[in-house]
Amino acid sequence: MTDRWGVTVPLDGLALAEQRSLIERLPDLGYTDVWSAEANGADAFTPLALASAWAPRLRLGTAIVPAYTRGPATLAMSAASMATAAPGRFALGIGTSSDVVVQRWNGIPFDRPYQRVRDVVRFLRAALEGQKVTESYETFEVAGFTPGVVPDQPPPVLVAALRPGMLRLAGREGDGAVINWLSAEDVRTVVPHVHAGGANKEIVARIFVIPDVDAETARGIARRAIAAYLNVPVYRAFHEWLGRAERLAPMWRAWREGDRKGALAAIPDSVVDELVVHGPAEYCREQVRRYVAAGVTTPVLAPMGGGDPERVLRAMAPAG
Repeated sequence: MTDRWGVTVPLDGLALAEQRSLIERLPDLGYTDVWSAEANGADAFTPLALASAWAPRLRLGTAIVPAYTRGPATLAMSAASMATAAPGRFALGIGTSSDVVVQRWNGIPFDRPYQRVRDVVRFLRAALEGQKVTESYETFEVAGFTPGVVPDQPPPVLVAALRPGMLRLAGREGDGAVINWLSAEDVRTVVPHVHAGGANKEIVARIFVIPDVDAETARGIARRAIAAYLNVPVYRAFHEWLGRAERLAPMWRAWREGDRKGALAAIPDSVVDELVVHGPAEYCREQVRRYVAAGVTTPVLAPMGGGDPERVLRAMAPAG
């Protein structure tokens, strides 16, 4: 079991500058962690830098920073800065992100994702320990980078992982894995691959939650998110591996044909209910604990659907 209980920042529904009072109260509500995400909203580091000052008891983490969209040295500098601003309270989660974010939005070729993440992890290990790095990695070269900021305690480096190869990399060369878009039962499928690299590896799971909303409304919100993510090739392959190919095939077919409305309608309720936790808050908290029982060490709630963020935070606080 775990005593950790995290939430994704920044919180939806409030401008970043308006979130201070809620972030300050998170520890008193029972939250231990805040983890950022990075796609097309806030960057991964700014919300954590604010949270480090607003609520010094919170642990901070990125879930995740893409391994492509910052140069290796820039990524190391950002991580070292956060680690020195919040000594012993920061964890760096990196991952491939997706071809949509990397290639379509940032104009960077989405080549050899496994090798890129592996190389970035190896570089970060050296740089965050203060080593001068001159190295030809398979996917990039670094010539004479000397870190100017070296944290007394290098942060753990976690790898966002979906399928076996990256999961094993997370356990072998990282300090653990960041997982998302999976059910509590799916956790039992992925965790052994991480633990092949060590039994004490951290497993951070972003868990999508919609508390205290009726089932029809919640499923409508969840379907839109599922369609947006699970039609991205890396997530489609993930769910094929998890065994959902037959149930998701009609959605994939409609999406490919340009029928967005039909794609949403084709997502079965059973898939929605497996991937997004919804219902009364007490039930939602019980479902989050199922993830923990299956092997998650750090559950990180990711509220969906907007609404009053304070209401959601109170509803999903570990003690209710």
